[in-house]
Amino acid sequence: MPDRETMPSASAPEVSARAAALPQEALRIASGYAFTGPALHLGALLWDGHCLPDAQVRVPLAMLNRHGLVAGATGTGKTKTLQLIAEQLSAQGVPVFLADIKGDLSGIAAPGRPDARVEGRAADVHQRWTATGFPAEYYALGGIGQGIPVRATVTGFGPLLLSKVLRLNRTQEQSLALVFHYADSKGLELIDLKDLRAVVTFLTSDEGKSELKTAGGLSAATAGVILRSLTAFEAQGASGFFGEPEFDTGELLRTAEDGRGVVSVLELSAVQERPQLFSTFLMWLLADLFHDLPELGDADKPRLVFFLDEAHLLFDDASEAFLESITQTVRLIRSKGVGVFFVTQTPEDVPAEVLAQLGNRVQHALRAFTPDDQKALNATVKTFPRSPYDLEEVLTGLGTGEAVVTVLSEKGAPTPVAATRLRAPESLMGPLGQEALERAVAGSPLYERYARAVDRESAYERLERGRGAKGPDEMRDAAPGRGGRAEEQRSMAERVAERGVFRSLARSVGTQIGREITRSLFGTARRSGRRRR
Repeated sequence: MPDRETMPSASAPEVSARAAALPQEALRIASGYAFTGPALHLGALLWDGHCLPDAQVRVPLAMLNRHGLVAGATGTGKTKTLQLIAEQLSAQGVPVFLADIKGDLSGIAAPGRPDARVEGRAADVHQRWTATGFPAEYYALGGIGQGIPVRATVTGFGPLLLSKVLRLNRTQEQSLALVFHYADSKGLELIDLKDLRAVVTFLTSDEGKSELKTAGGLSAATAGVILRSLTAFEAQGASGFFGEPEFDTGELLRTAEDGRGVVSVLELSAVQERPQLFSTFLMWLLADLFHDLPELGDADKPRLVFFLDEAHLLFDDASEAFLESITQTVRLIRSKGVGVFFVTQTPEDVPAEVLAQLGNRVQHALRAFTPDDQKALNATVKTFPRSPYDLEEVLTGLGTGEAVVTVLSEKGAPTPVAATRLRAPESLMGPLGQEALERAVAGSPLYERYARAVDRESAYERLERGRGAKGPDEMRDAAPGRGGRAEEQRSMAERVAERGVFRSLARSVGTQIGREITRSLFGTARRSGRRRR
């Protein structure tokens, strides 16, 4: 149930009577966080080296779809900040998605353990701390790790995201998009990587190379690069990430029976050596939500808050088209009720066009040990509104679990910059035990739906069957008097498409024979028949 301290006040803006005794500047800052509606409690104001528990720092619940940034050096408490925010969102009935890079967010389902540090922190910030677990689901990319497997079909993933994973250049990316265009328009559904390999191979064969002639063609050299990249990608064990059943991102929008939002934890510790892959998969989840969710407009609370950890990995070696798609998605998904928080070390890790859209900021400590560190510190300070703090000094002097905060007020204006001692999470600050995690995964109603991979007939099987077929239909096609030269010039794909095996594909969910799949600004598939959320 919602924490009593996060419930809205029925009176005027909440400023403690004792807050009147605060220093004038501290009182002005505290007044900027006195909201009338539901809000999440972040912590208490730090001023002149002291924690002022009567000056509470909060963020309006309705403003959490305006996106945010949680930044700071390693070991400064970013993960605990995610946990603190996720708990309070869940208590308010808002589902949350967390990317668990280090494997220590799984404890959110279990009550925390009181100790001297937790009790001391709670006393410092006037927090009524109660050990509480929150409803959680655990996922794992391709089933690698402990969790419900998350897979995408190659068709659904799309050429733009796949190009980033394969590290293709702009020309190769455009050629891959042409391959997807051809497969979409011919009803060649790409379920897994061998389907894509089969279509690329076909389009460079003697039988298929004329198929893309009017669209610019696919050069043998570019096809070779794509095929080699696919081979290397598969050698890294990536095949398991693509296939069916494809994950329905609507699962991320669930609430528990008691009304609390479900916290979806995607374990990435088992694949953390593949940053290009998991960071791009996170973007696919977000893009898929964007495609399917209806407009929500201004609401009292978000439909979902999505935390993208290690966000800098999204932007490393990203093409211009990829960066444009991220910027547009972040700009537009707000109106669908989804808030996105980027989690990284410094604001410099996020492109300016994206950073400008992140209205809520929690900046943990930064280090200034090297000239590059000093440069990053100076750049970070410039991204904050003017304040009475010496931010360079404050940011290098913050302790673990302390941060500089500015959020959007209920009117959408930035609040005063507030150095803040953050509250302690109420759930377990660390990984859930292995046995408890296994029970949670196996006991989930979603486990049976996604646990077992399915390899049905798709582009690979259909093209292979078409190449090898020597039946009466083909013999009749070649016979005199049955179409002459015009019949001979029909493409192999068109002849294969007439067979019964291709017609059966029309009955497959989401596949459209003879009509191209509509793709989004991110290149991911938008298909009729998908469930609306």
